[in-house]
Order: sequence, then C-alpha cells, then structure tokens
Amino acid sequence: DPKTGHILAMATYPTYNPAQRQEFAESLYKNPVVADTFEPGSIFKPIVMSSAIDASLVTPETKCTICAGPKEITGYEISTWNKKYYPDSTMTQVIEHSDNVGMTFVAQKMGLDKLYSYIGKFGFGKTTDIDLQEESPGVVHDKEDWHEIDVATASFGQGIATTPIQIIQAISAIANGGKLIPPKIVVELKDTGGVQKIKNPEPKQIISTKAALQITEMMVSAVEKGEAQFFAPKGYRIAGKTGTAQIPVAGHYDPNKTVASFVGFAPANDPKFVMLVRFTEPTSSPFGAETAAPTFFAIAKELFTYFS
Repeated sequence: DPKTGHILAMATYPTYNPAQRQEFAESLYKNPVVADTFEPGSIFKPIVMSSAIDASLVTPETKCTICAGPKEITGYEISTWNKKYYPDSTMTQVIEHSDNVGMTFVAQKMGLDKLYSYIGKFGFGKTTDIDLQEESPGVVHDKEDWHEIDVATASFGQGIATTPIQIIQAISAIANGGKLIPPKIVVELKDTGGVQKIKNPEPKQIISTKAALQITEMMVSAVEKGEAQFFAPKGYRIAGKTGTAQIPVAGHYDPNKTVASFVGFAPANDPKFVMLVRFTEPTSSPFGAETAAPTFFAIAKELFTYFS
C-alpha cells in the first residue's frame, strides 16, 4: 500500500516447509524479497527519469538529441535492447520504448553528483529497515569509484544491485506523490493488555508531487504503448515498467540468462497497490514483457475485483 507502506502480500517460489525444514536446501531459508540483490535493469528507468524531471533537467516533452543510433562512451557502446532507434524521441517515448540511449541522454543531463544523490534519496545502497530479518542494503559503489560509463549504465539499471523491497519502496514513492515511506509487515501487536498500533514512519518528500504525477503518466503510456501492451487489461489505468536485466557473472554478463521483471501500480490516479513481479532465469522467454508483465496483469485483474 503506497500510502502507508504496509505490505499486503509477499510470495516467493521455490520455498520450504518450516515443519520439515531439514528436508529442504538451506538456500531456501532466506527471503529473497529482502535478502536477494539483482541488477534491476529497465524497472530502474522511471526512478532516474523522475529524478531528472524533479531537478528540472528534462520534461516529458524534452527531445533526445542522441537517440538516432548507438552511443559510444569511453570505448563502450550503448545500444537499445532491440537495436531499433528513434531520433528526436521525447522523454515519454524513451520510457515507452525502454530506450537505453535515451536514458544515457538523461544521465548526461544529470551528471554524477545529481544522479548519485537521487539514487540515495530513493533508498538504494541502504536497508529499508523493514521488520524482517536478513535484509541486504544492495550495492551502490562509492561515488569516487564511478566513471563516465557507470553514470550511463546506472540510468538503465546496470552496475548497481538492488533488492526487490527497495524497488517497491522507490516505486511506492512515485505512486505516493513523491513521498517515500519505509515498508513494514506488522500493523499492530495484540496481547492480554490490548492492541498496540505500530506507528507509521514520517513520509519523506524526495521528489515533487508534480514530478511524481508526470512520471506516472509516462509509466501509464509505457503500459499502453510499450512492448507489454497486448497483455494489459483494458479499461484500467496502470502505471508500470518492464525490465529485462542480464545477469553478471565473473566480470561480464551472461548472454542467455536474465532477470525478467515488471513493476507498477494501479489505479494510476489513486493507487491501491504497488507490485513487483520478478522471475530469475525464466525459460519460456528471457523478456519481462513476455513473462513478468502478463503475470503482473493477471494478479492486478484479481486485485481490481478485490478493491472494487
């Protein structure tokens, strides 16, 4: 629930039976929602784009002046995921197309100092302090260790490692008008002495309400016009973003294995839920648009009925 930070549901598979713990691999004991780290890929793009909008460096209508082809940075080539290029794309179209070159344009506008600052404001590189054990802070390298290429790749979710719960916290801030609220499981404690409500943490305004509303509309457009549009349920305004991240192994990226994801919230104008679906190394398709997105939309349809 983006307005309170309360976790409404959390699930993971494979899992284990606590009553028969000894029969399961120890690796299954941890909760990957808080303990696993992964490179988020394109689900990180709305966070960077909303930061640039908040800093008045771009608007949804700003045109990308470097989007006509691949971009070379210090000997590395930045290309789009499907090798298609869209000259003079607006920032909204950059999100719709999930354009890595367009995000590099945004990162260059921001520069290291601003980008690094906003990554911290959104809660990356530190724990959310959710009331669960084994939470990882993720990995955001010290600023002095960043190079020009790191600024570019971070804009599309490579080179940093996040936990699923950090992504939920950050996207919830967008859904909540720019206010970040730490997530929590326990709502109240009951004993013979009565009921003790758990006090909600004070929300922190990390981007302006205007910037949050603008990126929300851009995410709605990504659902309606992006690569997962054919799976989206009709008649609902869902703000969302697909992600397909390669898995880093031994200093390079595995050419075949991916983490496929979809993050979003709905209804876009008055969000009742924020949800992340993440598949590690899916076999039916490597792409978030073909795996995580349909799963997200199937669950969302049930939730629309539940909340109506």
